[in-house]
Amino acid sequence: MNDPSPHTDDPRPVPPERPLPEDCCQSGCNACVFDLYQEALARYQAELRAWDARHAAR
Repeated sequence: MNDPSPHTDDPRPVPPERPLPEDCCQSGCNACVFDLYQEALARYQAELRAWDARHAAR
């Protein structure tokens, strides 16, 4: 049986794009773009660890 290509069936996670300093309005928003980026980065890192673990087994 053919093993599906990991790049088509299970693509590597893509890191979030870091906001530029001027993307922040400096008004103390409850959901600052940098806070949202940190949350997205944490999700990405967890997804990447899981992806690495799945592909290490192949």
